[in-house]
Amino acid sequence: MTLVQPVAVPTAATRLPHRWLILAVLCVAQLVVVLDNTVLTVAVPVLTTELGASTADVQWMINAYALVLSGLLLTAGAAADRYGRRRMLLAGLVLFGLGSLVAGLANTSGQLIAARAGMGVGGALLVTSTLAVAMQVFDGPERSRAIGIWAATSALGFAVGPPIGGTILAHLPWGAIFLLNVPIVLACLLVGRVLVPESRGPAGGRLDVCGATLSTAGLTAVVFSIIAGPERGWASTEVVGAAVVGVVLLGLFVRWERRITHPMLDMHFFRDRRFVGAVSGVVLITFGATGALFLLTQHLQFVRGYPAWEAGLRMAPFALSIVLLNVSGVAAAVIRRLGLAAAIAVGMALLAAGLATVTLVSSDGYAVLLGGLLVMGVGCSLANPAIVEAVMSAIPAEKAGAGAGVDGTMTEVGSSLGIAVLGAVLNARFAALLPAGLAGAQSFPAALAAADEGPQRQAVTRAFASALETGQLVGAAAVLAGGLLAAALLRRASRRPGPGRPNRRW
Repeated sequence: MTLVQPVAVPTAATRLPHRWLILAVLCVAQLVVVLDNTVLTVAVPVLTTELGASTADVQWMINAYALVLSGLLLTAGAAADRYGRRRMLLAGLVLFGLGSLVAGLANTSGQLIAARAGMGVGGALLVTSTLAVAMQVFDGPERSRAIGIWAATSALGFAVGPPIGGTILAHLPWGAIFLLNVPIVLACLLVGRVLVPESRGPAGGRLDVCGATLSTAGLTAVVFSIIAGPERGWASTEVVGAAVVGVVLLGLFVRWERRITHPMLDMHFFRDRRFVGAVSGVVLITFGATGALFLLTQHLQFVRGYPAWEAGLRMAPFALSIVLLNVSGVAAAVIRRLGLAAAIAVGMALLAAGLATVTLVSSDGYAVLLGGLLVMGVGCSLANPAIVEAVMSAIPAEKAGAGAGVDGTMTEVGSSLGIAVLGAVLNARFAALLPAGLAGAQSFPAALAAADEGPQRQAVTRAFASALETGQLVGAAAVLAGGLLAAALLRRASRRPGPGRPNRRW
């Protein structure tokens, strides 16, 4: 019988001297993945004109990437543990780079949609392998700081996507949005190949093809139903059918994973209250935070009249404050002092306070918005790394890829739900406040186009602003409730450590 050696955990004596350069490579790879979720929003008018894209084509150009990425995260995490985290990182870079090249050279909507789906495959491998590699390279206080920087990269990508896309479109053809990824990916590939050490979990059994198929199909169907719900109607055949199919497939996935000897995702993780609390926190927090930030961008574009790239630029202080506090180590030091549960509670309370300030304090200037964004940034700089660390520290180190897959999946589900549900709140409130003659309008641009000049257009704008205020306040309440609930679950779980696990300071 061949014995499998456990994964070595870095210590002060074995830490890699170039570990921070490795983290830089991981963060750049993560950044391009997140950027491609948001950078395309400013290119929609150009794509519609130059590719003759229909509304459905544009939706698939944007959603194909997110659907494939979210559907493959669990499988990608398991693959990283089984076949090697470095190997999957490099494979993800290759696939993402090739997808970007094809997307940049696309001549038809179908080619661009297919390329975006291919980029989603690479993106799933990168999201899971970058976090899993960071967990292997760093330990102790340095690991907390590394996770914070990794998490801050996602916030930066969310905020700077539109301004970067807008700047590129102002000077270059739309294909440059994707072609710019290619040299970045090549640089990460070359440096990563030389510096990133290989690590993998203990090998065992055959590849869980059935589990991978069920999880991928189930997650894709569920996320599709969430994304399509607001536009096609939550009661539509497509949305309900996709949701039912997704839930059934995920149920079969859970049943299958419990039966086999070497599962892709060990269901025993969910017997650990700390893991359940951390995973629940990821969904709750991303639900409120992503949904509310999405509404805030709508406020800047439609109420204040900024183009998408300028709205993103004005939101940049939010992301930059997160990056600054994490790179400097301030956030990691505060998290260690407070403990994970308290850091999540305090961070989400600050994020909710910042959102409420931006929403309730009336001002046409930038000062109030800037202050609210900075408070939100401080909150996210504490809560985001804390919740990621809570997930990853609740599972064995040799299953880091699986943990990253679960964290990424729950983040995608929570984000999609937040945008869909708070978007539905916005639309319902807007429809209720519209003047009687415009009651059938499906969106703010449509209502504005149908309105007469003067008082009726002003009434439409006021109705939309009021609806946004309602949605943002619901989002702020969800952020606060989610943070407090996640913290309570983690603190309660810490009183009953899982079998064979030491009690941690939560």
